[in-house]
Amino acid sequence: MQSIIYLCVTIILCIHTNNKCGFLVQGLTSSSDIEALKAFKASIKPSSITPWSCIASWNFTTDPCSVPRRTHFTCGLTCTADNTRINQITLDPAGYTGTLTPLVSQLTSLITLDLSDNSFYGTIPSSLSSLSKLQTLSLRSNSFSGSIPPSITTLKSLQSLDLSQNSLSGFLPKSMNSLTSLRRMDLSFNKLTGGLPKLPPNLLDLAIKANSLSGVLQKTTFEGLNQLEVVELSDNALQGIIETWLFLLPSLQQLDLANNSFSGVEISRPVVGGGGNSLVAVNLGFNKIQGYAPANLGAYPSLSFLSLRYNALRGAIPLEYGKSKSMKRLFLDGNFLMGKPPAGLVAAGAEVSGSLGDNCLEGCPAMSQLCTPKQKPSSVCKQVYRGRPTR
Repeated sequence: MQSIIYLCVTIILCIHTNNKCGFLVQGLTSSSDIEALKAFKASIKPSSITPWSCIASWNFTTDPCSVPRRTHFTCGLTCTADNTRINQITLDPAGYTGTLTPLVSQLTSLITLDLSDNSFYGTIPSSLSSLSKLQTLSLRSNSFSGSIPPSITTLKSLQSLDLSQNSLSGFLPKSMNSLTSLRRMDLSFNKLTGGLPKLPPNLLDLAIKANSLSGVLQKTTFEGLNQLEVVELSDNALQGIIETWLFLLPSLQQLDLANNSFSGVEISRPVVGGGGNSLVAVNLGFNKIQGYAPANLGAYPSLSFLSLRYNALRGAIPLEYGKSKSMKRLFLDGNFLMGKPPAGLVAAGAEVSGSLGDNCLEGCPAMSQLCTPKQKPSSVCKQVYRGRPTR
């Protein structure tokens, strides 16, 4: 009798220690989780579930969290330590086609929901707001359409949001700044419109490339983002003046605003020990920026990449660019810059690569790789400068 009691206690202990004793432990998955998984699979077209895929192994003749998983539920999901709840769905990129069932909201222990690189379509269910423990939501590279449901902004535990490469449209939710735990957000390659709302306060990486965002960049949008390191807003329809506060964000390292409709840029010198000292790469190419090339960019101590190519800049190339000790790649081609380039850029042994071509420069040495392609015809330059000398 004592040995039977001892065996029962041992089995119970093994169950509570995640089966470290080697016994076969049957899962006791929550019935609501099982129903959600069934609905999830049923929303996927059977013809897109290939025999070798993870979803093909989801056979509900066994419990989803039973261990060991030798033939069923072999991949695509994981369970909590007590084998009662589903805490991750991470699908393989097997070309699954279907919709995302709203019943996924029943999986309230989910930490990760990753359906990347498949062919899901339809709208993103607003019921995702029930996933209060969710930390990672990735629907990248699918065919989701419609707007981003505002209810997503109630996910206080969300740290990573990737909805890139879909067909999402409409405005960004106004309450994006409610995502207080969010560190990385990628909404690139969609059809989003309108301006940027106030951003989440703890954001590190922001990528909303290749959409149809419009309007000017407001300081209030970025206010308090002291940890923001990467801003990628290229290939949109943003306009107006790029003001100095953006370059002086305390932790900013990379800024990409290429392929927009910005008309000007205002930049002050960085303050020692203040914002701007971490800035490594700035891409303002293919805009409509007029005036002189911003000389103060040459004073940023870590700046190694700068592109102002194909704008409408005039005047001389700032001497500060040639004196910069950090500059490694410089693209000023496709403007109307005149005079001689700074010696520090084109002298023998200079280590700066890039292009100063397609401008109105004189005396750009042929031996310098920077001086290709060739300069604009003098007739074009005279017309721009109204016949005045370009020296």
